[in-house]
Amino acid sequence: MAHSASLITTDDLARQLGAPALRVFDCTTYLKPGPDGRYVAESGRANYDKGHIPGAAYLDLQADLSDKTSPLRFTLPSLEDLTRAFAAKGVGHGTFVVLYSHASPVWASRIWWMLRAVGFDEVAILDGGLDKWKAEGRPLSTEPATHPPATLSLRGRPEIFVGKDTIKGAIGDASTLTLNALSHDQHTGAGGVVYGRAGRIAGSSCVPAASLFGPDKALKPIADLRAAFEGVGAAPDKRVLVYCGGGIAATLDAFVLTALLGHRNVSVYDNSMQEWANDPALPMETG
Repeated sequence: MAHSASLITTDDLARQLGAPALRVFDCTTYLKPGPDGRYVAESGRANYDKGHIPGAAYLDLQADLSDKTSPLRFTLPSLEDLTRAFAAKGVGHGTFVVLYSHASPVWASRIWWMLRAVGFDEVAILDGGLDKWKAEGRPLSTEPATHPPATLSLRGRPEIFVGKDTIKGAIGDASTLTLNALSHDQHTGAGGVVYGRAGRIAGSSCVPAASLFGPDKALKPIADLRAAFEGVGAAPDKRVLVYCGGGIAATLDAFVLTALLGHRNVSVYDNSMQEWANDPALPMETG
C-alpha cells in the first residue's frame, strides 16, 4: 500500500479508537444516475445509520459544507464559513481527524482537500474506507455520534481551489498540466454520464480517480500511482490543475499527487464540468 501521514490503515485506526483527541467522520455521499442521464446526489446518512465505525460522526457535504447560494452542486463556501462549519462539527486545534467514506474514497478526499484549504493538516484518510473496515469484520455501531464544537483558526490556502478563468488561462501553457479525473470514456466523449457537452476541457489529460484504488477501495501501491501520473507528464515541477464533474473525484487525484507523491503546486477546479460543459464559450474536445 501507499504510505503517508495523511493515510491511515484500518489497523492503526482500530488501535486509536476512543482516544480523546480523535475525531472520526463518515463523509459518504452517493451519486445515482437520474432520469435525465445526469447524477442525483443522495446523502449517505441512511447508510451511516445502518452501521458506521464506532464513535464516527457524519459529515453531510451537500447540506452542511457547500455554498447553498450556488446554482451548482457542492460549490465550496467561503473559507471563513467553512472554518466555522468544521469547528462546529468538532474539528479544531488539538484534534486528529480521520475521514472515511463508503464505495469510493473520493468523498473523504473532498473533505480532506477542503480541510487543507482552511489550513488544517492534522487529518488522514482511512485507506479502504468503510468497505475495507467491514470486509475485515471490524466492529460497527448504529448509535449516532457527534463531536463537541472546537476552536479552529483560518490559515487559508485559497490557491488550492481555482475557477474557470484559471483553467482557461492554462490552455496552451506548457508549464501547467490540466488533468481530468473522470473516466476515459467521459474524457473522450465516448460514453458515461455527461454534465452538459460531452468530452473534455481542451488540452487536458486524464488519470481517472477510479483507477487509483482497487476492489477493496484501498489505494494502489505507490509505484503504480506514480507511474499513472508520470504517464501523462505530471512532473513535480509542473503546476497541475485537476477537474472532474463537480470537484469531487478530482480531489482524489489531488490527494495522491500532494500527500503521496510530493507535488507542491496542485489545485482543484471546484465547479468543474458542471460549469465548464454548460458554457458554450469555453473550449472542449472529444476523441
